Amino acid sequence: MNIIEVKNLVKNFGGVYAVNDLSLKIPRGKVVGIIGPNGSGKSTFVNLLSGMVEINSGMVIFDDAEKLKKIKPYEIQDLSITRTFQEVRLFEQMTVIDNLLVVLTSRSVFGSFFEVHKKYHLEEAEKMLQRVGLEAKKNQLAKNLSYGQRKLLEIARALLMKTEIYLFDEPFAGLFYAMIKTVSGIIKDLRKEGKTVILIEHNMDLIRELSDYVFVMDEGSLLAEGEPNSVLKKKSVIEAYLGK
Repeated sequence: MNIIEVKNLVKNFGGVYAVNDLSLKIPRGKVVGIIGPNGSGKSTFVNLLSGMVEINSGMVIFDDAEKLKKIKPYEIQDLSITRTFQEVRLFEQMTVIDNLLVVLTSRSVFGSFFEVHKKYHLEEAEKMLQRVGLEAKKNQLAKNLSYGQRKLLEIARALLMKTEIYLFDEPFAGLFYAMIKTVSGIIKDLRKEGKTVILIEHNMDLIRELSDYVFVMDEGSLLAEGEPNSVLKKKSVIEAYLGK
């Protein structure tokens, strides 16, 4: 069964079509890679799914039921979606553990500042920090973390949302080897739990290792799709990456 179906999706910025008549189906409980050369529309596609940019035309269908021509950022929790960004977004002036407690308590950011943190919330946050290797940093301000640690914290926060769909936009960029292994393990665990992961990634070794299915975008359109090893051997895909 497909958890997301996209029909004739279009997003243009003036005369530039970042996503151009895109149609595809994303299977439930799989890790789905979205790949393509720079400027192919990958991040714009994820931004459309998460409501960060407005759909010009077309439709997104969730669970074969919810048919949406507009998606607002505040609606994605109701659609059981969470995401990370290329440019990490954290509460810079809050501690590492407080960045997690925000999503564990009230779903309202304002409300979460004043909600009493129960023992359960603290235990859940500390378990997640151990999972991503940030337990020693829990009382530091988020702004003082390294780039890789910031990415791990954002991923930890996404995991605590406990949604069905995870949109990871280049989660491995700028990570050291040990961090890459941590994030790879997290994605594999999500698959085991029956979650759906949509992964934008440029490292083809990681795409081969993690993805069950791959969509290749080029100039806003779908160029190819299928199992990673077969898709990455296609002449059209190779030429798109090499610019031939």
